[in-house]
Amino acid sequence: MSKELKNGLPPTPPTNFLRGIIDADIAAGTYANRQDAQGESLPQVVTRFPPEPNGYLHIGHAKSICLNFGLARDYGGRCHLRFDDTNPEKEDQEYVDTIIDSVKWLGFDWHHDGHPHLYYASNYFDFMYAGAQALIRAGHAYVDEQNAERMRETRGTLTEPGIDSPWRNRPAEESLRLFDEMRAGTHADGTLILRAKISMASPNMNLRDPAIYRIRHATHHNTGDKWCVYPMYSFAHPIEDALENISHSICTLEFEDQRPLYDWVLERLAEAGLLQPPAPRQYEFARLNLTYIVTSKRKLKQLVDEKIVDGWDDPRMPTLVGLRRRGYTPEAIRLMCERTGASKHNSWIDYSVLEGALRDDLDPKAARAVAVLNPLKLIIDNFPENADATETACSAPVYPMGHPEHDSAVRRFPISKELWIEREDFMEVPSKGYFRLFPGNRVRLRYGYVVECTGCDKDEQGNITAVHCTYFPDSKSGTPGSATYKVKGNLHWVSAVHALQAEVRLYERLFIDPHPDAGGKDFKAALNPDSRQVLQAYLEPTLQDARPGDLFQFERHGYFVADQLDSTADKLVFNRAVTLKDSWGK
Repeated sequence: MSKELKNGLPPTPPTNFLRGIIDADIAAGTYANRQDAQGESLPQVVTRFPPEPNGYLHIGHAKSICLNFGLARDYGGRCHLRFDDTNPEKEDQEYVDTIIDSVKWLGFDWHHDGHPHLYYASNYFDFMYAGAQALIRAGHAYVDEQNAERMRETRGTLTEPGIDSPWRNRPAEESLRLFDEMRAGTHADGTLILRAKISMASPNMNLRDPAIYRIRHATHHNTGDKWCVYPMYSFAHPIEDALENISHSICTLEFEDQRPLYDWVLERLAEAGLLQPPAPRQYEFARLNLTYIVTSKRKLKQLVDEKIVDGWDDPRMPTLVGLRRRGYTPEAIRLMCERTGASKHNSWIDYSVLEGALRDDLDPKAARAVAVLNPLKLIIDNFPENADATETACSAPVYPMGHPEHDSAVRRFPISKELWIEREDFMEVPSKGYFRLFPGNRVRLRYGYVVECTGCDKDEQGNITAVHCTYFPDSKSGTPGSATYKVKGNLHWVSAVHALQAEVRLYERLFIDPHPDAGGKDFKAALNPDSRQVLQAYLEPTLQDARPGDLFQFERHGYFVADQLDSTADKLVFNRAVTLKDSWGK
């Protein structure tokens, strides 16, 4: 195994701009000698992964997970898992549960020094409400009665300032009363909204009196019906970071323009005596833009709701549950995230980088097996009917040479008079350069005997139904006589008598366009009609004990996983995770 793949990660973390920032903060002691509310010492690096529980995590989230948890790990700090659950209409406990499971599956944990650090934004609603009241008292917020459409109309443009709300200079006492009425449920959704009072002429649109609290009469998955006013994410996020003593709040680039608002909220609440220094700082990195997928939660949900895919865990989906079911390993995903690094500049990463990481992870550790996916019967006419299965059995290594634990492991499987071979391995009239079976040609049955093709059977329509051959008893692989036979073709096969029947699902990319939703395109127009092919295949009998989640390399065909939901002892189902080589670039 290469050094690069030790534990699925490079041995020395690559340098990036975030590590430079953290190194400088540690050298300056920016977050040194801190204590939490209980008087416990805090590490100098505290990060967080803050998903909203309104959908399933996808491969883009994996980049943020690996970055936040990885930085905390490498600097001896801690990373919090926090649910930014401020939008009750779209959030659900189902999403909370799957997010927790996915983060664990990727190999990360939010415990530090024996203490769990799993949090919910909703746990801070009382503090956030008090913080909003403090802003009103200080003249930094007001209750507005304009509807959403009017607020958009008066927001201005990139070249023109916004227009002040008629209620911008409303007395603080009146705004406090209306804000309390909002909380009490006196007003309907959309009739009142709390806005920060900053500057309608700011060149940064995010500072033009942004909304910080709105009315939502909806049941919350965590707080039930206690609240009918909820903070906006841009207001809640910096407060959550401050209350959790986050040092480095690492976000994707789309939040860069919101950083001034992030700092403004923390500064105003510190002035009110509600927060103590040092304040967390927000830093932005380029999100993972992977070709041939969509990551919009709305579009992913559309694929599920319209039954274009078979659920969030469909192996064609870019969700972590889908990739897991497809056969992707956490080590491969972590490796891909490390290889793509952290940058301040947006760029596209080709999907083949993810596939390459999976091949590199599985190649040294996936057990080998033979599967015939498009079967054609091969009959060895001179093979004895009553042959001793023990004497004629063939053997092959279970793992590739150099495997650290199982280099000497051997699998044994029988050969018989009738075999299954791949249909493409026979041509009655061979094309130029064809070295597999055709009348008069000799090939080696991989791990077995040399055979010579004598002809084939056809049905009334002229379709080939079986191929005939004779074998040479002294040509078995691993025996002294095998060296005297020189052949160019080497065929995979399984014994027809002993083979296991299985359903094999061949998955390809869900989209044929590398940028299926770019520029407002209809992403469904780019769906790949051949993204899944279901075959009835034959496998070597050593796979009879395969369990859901077990990974194998089917020689010649790629890496496959026993399906986590559908594969049972009575019905084997395998999903192809990735081919042996990248065929999309050709």
